[in-house]
Parts: sequence; C-alpha cells; structure tokens
Amino acid sequence: MTDISVEPPRTPRRRPAGRTPRETADRPDEGAAGAARAGDGPSGADLHLDLPVTGSRRAALMGALREAIRSGRLAPGTRLPPYRALAADLGIARNTAADAYAELVAEGWLTARQGSGTAVADRAEPVAPTRARRPSRPPQPAHDLRQGRPDTASFPRTAWLAAGRRALTAAPNEAFGPGDPQGRRELRDVLADYLARVRGVRTDPERIVVCSGFAHGLRLLFDGPRAVLPARTTGPLAVEAYGLAFHRGLLATAGATTVPLSLDERGARVGELARHPDVRTVLLTPAHQFPTGGPLHAGRRSAVVDWARGRGGLILEDDYDGEFRYDRQPVGAVQGLDPERVVYLGTVSKSLSPALRIGWMVLPDHLVDRVLAAKGEREAWASALEQLTLAEFIGSGGYDRHVRRMRRRYCGRRDALVAALASRAPHIEVSGIAAGLHAVLRLAPGTERSVLKAAAYRGLALDGLADYRHPLVTPEAMPASDGLVVGYSTPPDHAYPAALDALCDILPEPL
Repeated sequence: MTDISVEPPRTPRRRPAGRTPRETADRPDEGAAGAARAGDGPSGADLHLDLPVTGSRRAALMGALREAIRSGRLAPGTRLPPYRALAADLGIARNTAADAYAELVAEGWLTARQGSGTAVADRAEPVAPTRARRPSRPPQPAHDLRQGRPDTASFPRTAWLAAGRRALTAAPNEAFGPGDPQGRRELRDVLADYLARVRGVRTDPERIVVCSGFAHGLRLLFDGPRAVLPARTTGPLAVEAYGLAFHRGLLATAGATTVPLSLDERGARVGELARHPDVRTVLLTPAHQFPTGGPLHAGRRSAVVDWARGRGGLILEDDYDGEFRYDRQPVGAVQGLDPERVVYLGTVSKSLSPALRIGWMVLPDHLVDRVLAAKGEREAWASALEQLTLAEFIGSGGYDRHVRRMRRRYCGRRDALVAALASRAPHIEVSGIAAGLHAVLRLAPGTERSVLKAAAYRGLALDGLADYRHPLVTPEAMPASDGLVVGYSTPPDHAYPAALDALCDILPEPL
C-alpha cells in the first residue's frame, strides 16, 4: 500500500505559555525538549506503518498503530517517534498525527509524559502468537566429552580484542567495501609464512583462497552450478573408512559417490586406490587420522602422491588439528611433497574457535581461478574485519603464543584422561593420543551401544566409534571395532575432573 496524504498541511496553532491539560494531551510529545524540531534524540527513531490509500488519515494511522501494538510488533514501553517526525515520514499533516496520538493516549494504548515523549502503554498486551513455537533445544548434558570442540572458555579475548583494534586502526579505507573473494591480502601473506614455518606447506599468497571453513571448501569444490570438481565429470571420491558422516553427507548431496579406504596402524591403505580406476580424487586426514588417530605412514604419503601423479589425480588434505601434537615432532603436510597435486585445507575452528568461520584452501596453481569463479565476484562468507584481525593476531605472534598455551593445556587434559583410565579402568585400551583433541577408547565387542546408553543416563555426552564408520566398509575389508571417541578439550577446567569420573563410572568391567 502507498503512504499518501489526503489532507493539506496545517500550520500548528500557537499556544499560550500556560496550557490546559487537554491541550497537553492533544500534543503528547511536544515536551521532549524540542528534539522533534532539532532532528535529534527520539525524532531519529523510525516506525514502519502501512496506511491505506483512501479514507481518513487520522483513522488509518490509529488503526495501524493499534494493530502494531496488538500483534506485539510494538512492545509495551516502546518509544514512538514525535508526531512531527512521524507526519513527515508518512506524508500527512502534523495535526493529524498529533490528534491520533492524543486519542490513543486517551484510549490507553499509549502514554505521554511531559519531557519523555510518547510510548506504548504497559497494559497494552499483544495477542498470543497463532503459529506453533519452535521446539526448545534439548537440555545441556551434565558432562560434555564430545569431540571437535575446543575449550571455548580459553578463547584469547583480550589478545584478540587488542589485535582487532590494531587491525582496524591500520586498515585501509577499501577494506570496508565489497570483499575480495580470494580473501584479504594481509591474511594470505601471513598464512603463507605461518603454514610454511609450522606445517611445511609450500605456497605463496596467490595460491591461497580464504573460505569459511572446511565444509565451505568442500562445497566450492564439489557442490553448486560452478563446482570445481563436479561429480558428473570427476567420478567417485575415495575417503577413509572412518570419518565425519557430515562430510560424507555433504558430498552425497553434491552428487558425489564415496569409496572407503580401510585403515590400519599406518593410516589409510592408499594401495587400495589401484582397485578403483575411476577414482581420481582422495580425501585424507594424514597428520592425525580422524577419528582413530595416528599419522599416515611416510611410505604411504609418498605412495599416494605417486598415485596422484600417475593418475592425474588430486589429494584433498584435511589438516584439522595439525598444531596439536604432543609426543614428538609435528608431522608435516603432504602438500609439501607436491603442491600441484594436493589441495590443503585448514581452519581456526580447533585452534581458536568455530565461531570465527575462517578457513583457507592452499590450491594447485591451475585450480585458483576456478575456485574463485565458484566463490563469485564478492566475498559472501568470511568477514573482512575478522580476516584483518586474524592477520594481525598471527603476524604479531599472538596466535603462536595461544597455540603453545593450549597445547600445554590439552596435553595436561590428555594426561589426566590416561591416568584416570590407568587407575580405574586399566583394561581399556586408549589410542590416538599423540596428537589432537580427542582419544579413542577401545571396548569389548558388542558393548559400545550399552555403554553409550549408560553415558546418556548419567548425563555424559560422548560419541561412539560406530557413528564414524563408512556404511560401505565390509567386515572382510576392515572388521568393525567397538569404542568411544572422547573429546578432552570441551569441558572447562573446573568441570573436567567430574567428567572423567563420570566416564570411568560407565566403562564396562573386564571380561
């Protein structure tokens, strides 16, 4: 509907210094210290009202305000704009708006106080909503040992805030315009140096594309009309026999078929790729296999790179927690063996927080333009201001200091888990503890489901190993194992001992 005026503007009547009570009610917001005249204060408030084209403007305005109050769109206590400002916005006469306000005050819909303007009356209750409410979230567990979550209480708020201030102070004006889909140059510069120094990645800023996380990187590669590796032309994708069902589901939605590679103590059996001549892409977690733990053996790293070269294939390297290694030197990235055959994907979701939604893809040169085309002309995912802050945080050394501090903390958490198991459940084998933020507890065959039920009864949240097994893995290729995936990074420090007690209480007795 169109907002128009059917009454010519009238010049407000001059009033003597001593008004009558009725005159004050007729102009309920004139006492707001001249704010409406000056254009500041309450006059700056906007109010959206749709008035019908025909009919009395006063009646239409009163009806629109009543409906806004009844529906709850204008809650009790909401300040309304002065009648002069509202009249100008709606294109109606000032006296019409003033009279409508005064009538609604008299009816009890609005209140007006000298010097405070006009507001929705407290007793004007909105009608109950007719649509069904969204179901409430399930209650939080008493103890949370789910994997994949950092200790959120340890986010470096003070250092991050200081980095943000420095970044904003130094940011060029163009940083506040449309974003570059490749990511801020400041971030790509420091990432190239950091990844080379810490992860052994061979790259330069021009081969890095910033994204909002690992899942976003997968979507750019496989999903959508501009996908870089569309399933219809690239064929099936090889993945590890155990991994995140979320990632497999994302690939399935994009139309990609996944072929599982079995695992052993040396990681993925990449030799099985030779059995699948139609596979040209493989997704691996070589630094720390997720979730079973352990790095990909050096011989298999070389073998999978040779396979990619010979097949004209591509390796997708998910380096999800490469900074957190405790017992020996960090395992370098496979990307360093052949940058033209590996897409390296990393994020800050484990090292800082998943709330930041910042990740990166280190790409072979021939894929950079194709990934940028898939992203579009403007950055629609990763905030430029957060990118600048992360660039400053890394460049100033704050990121290294935070990672070292968290590495010590998580190592202490891991040691406490191992000690508790050794004391109270020495028959339980624990693996995957040389790195990362979780461990795998091996259980006797047939006991995983009952243990998870006992955990739920105790209010203990954790995952079973079966949830991560690829549905196409056969027992002949890789026998199923019962186990628990225990994330030791999630609870705050004060809650961790109680969580370990609850875990040990639900573990089965030795057979």
